[in-house]
Amino acid sequence: MEKIIYNTTAEEALKRLIEGNKKYLKNRGSKIQAEESIIARSAIEGQRPYAIVITCSDSRVIPEAIFSAGIGDIFVIRVAGNVIDAHQLGSIEYAEEHLGTGLVLVLGHTGCGAVDAVLSGHSGTYIKYIADSIKQAVGTEKDPYKACELNVKNSCKIIEESLIIRKDEKEYGLKVMGAIYDITTGKVNFL
Repeated sequence: MEKIIYNTTAEEALKRLIEGNKKYLKNRGSKIQAEESIIARSAIEGQRPYAIVITCSDSRVIPEAIFSAGIGDIFVIRVAGNVIDAHQLGSIEYAEEHLGTGLVLVLGHTGCGAVDAVLSGHSGTYIKYIADSIKQAVGTEKDPYKACELNVKNSCKIIEESLIIRKDEKEYGLKVMGAIYDITTGKVNFL
């Protein structure tokens, strides 16, 4: 395999996410702009995202808005409860290896319905697969914020256990980290 060259360092990507969240907090009324020229350029030149964001499917959690990102800026993977399985790992590996993205951020959030379902003992038919992953992550924790944090940390651990991710962390400087988005304030707390 040829050497991976990232679009930006993990540190620079993290700085952009932090600054983007600050901008979001100041300009809450703004919407993501989709100028024709940006759409056309990304269609021709392809995507070069600076970060991979794995987050919940919750409609209140919009990574592009939260980080003031535009078209092609972040590679977003969404799944209820931001749990990780082979599908998400494959998407992460694709973005890292083929798109040159050197930062992986697992973004949990307060008020997560999947985590709340586990804490309250409710898990339906298909959500059972998600709930089982979250149960394993949170153990006996009952505090919703701490449970969300444990769930994010567990997803980070699963990502880092991937042989490719572990190798690329060591060889190329790939970084995996977690954060919690507060749905009441809009602030992202990086773990």
